[in-house]
Amino acid sequence: MDVQRFILEHGAWSYLVTFVWTFFEGETFVLLAGFAAAQGVLSAPLLLLSAALGSFAGDQCYFWIGRHFGLRLMARHPDWRARVDRALSWLKRYDAGFILTFRFIYGVRNFSSFALGVSGIVWQRFLTLNFIAAWVWASVFVSLGFVCGSTVERMMGRVAHDFSVVLLALFVVLLAGGHFVHKLSRIRRRRRTAEAALTRT
Repeated sequence: MDVQRFILEHGAWSYLVTFVWTFFEGETFVLLAGFAAAQGVLSAPLLLLSAALGSFAGDQCYFWIGRHFGLRLMARHPDWRARVDRALSWLKRYDAGFILTFRFIYGVRNFSSFALGVSGIVWQRFLTLNFIAAWVWASVFVSLGFVCGSTVERMMGRVAHDFSVVLLALFVVLLAGGHFVHKLSRIRRRRRTAEAALTRT
């Protein structure tokens, strides 16, 4: 079945998937969905709405977990302390600027929301800033994907659709590879830290 026709016939699921994916993280998916929106496969406004609400809901959930269970969870997982302390130091240094921008810092979004829940920040203030930040984040990544898709459409003409599928696949592979390398480097850093601690003892 043609990919474009399939997505058109099941478009509602795409917005639900966008909401769920952005609840956890989702920059890659939003970029790809924005690319598809430029091809006329998805509605850009509905995509923006789904991404913004998913991102907002996810960070509110992590904030709530941090506020109510943060200290107990960190007691069980001492290795979380360094990342939480780093997020709190950024909050102390940049205040509202950090809350508005931490989504754009790869790998720290979930821990930042959790850390903000642990902090003494008033929940109403976080909710307001988080709502604004979610819309900014969604607008940036949907727009980037849309601009890339529109550029390919203009450059390739009638073959743009087939070419865009290839680009999407290549893009996914590259981002997945980057994600894997990032995870591997983190594992290696933790291993070196553990080995250094054993050496000191």
